[in-house]
Amino acid sequence: MKIRILTIGQKMPAWVYTAFDDYLKRIQPFVTTQLLELPMAKRGKNDSDADILKYCQIEGEAILSQIKQGEILIALEVGGRELSTEKLAQTMQQWTLEGSDIVLAIGGPDGLSDAVRKAAAWHWSLSKLTLPHPMVRIILIEQLYRAMSINHNHPYHRA
Repeated sequence: MKIRILTIGQKMPAWVYTAFDDYLKRIQPFVTTQLLELPMAKRGKNDSDADILKYCQIEGEAILSQIKQGEILIALEVGGRELSTEKLAQTMQQWTLEGSDIVLAIGGPDGLSDAVRKAAAWHWSLSKLTLPHPMVRIILIEQLYRAMSINHNHPYHRA
């Protein structure tokens, strides 16, 4: 199993990269994981709903163009299913047994396009809270690492 995180948005603050890279290094012994940042469509100050829809479509095309044959796409969005850390660990264990390569898609500030939503095998919500975009990637990688630590009896996760 391999995990790729596709996220819209580049040039995050240094603290985002520091936190993300820390967990990225920790997870590598358990599962090959990679982050791919895709450019956000340029937005204006007075964008219409049609403009916002267009931006989501452009970003969605960028995400879908990165999906490789055989990868399972999971869309991260507020309306998705919520998982406990233990359920995520079980899900990841199943992915490993199946040999599934996973792509986790994080949309831009206006979310994911309908095309990405339709292409996704399922939708996952990290929280009912609205999270700042830079925090999503950090929370995501930390939870993936925590789930893998459960699956490998690593002491990081303490219930």
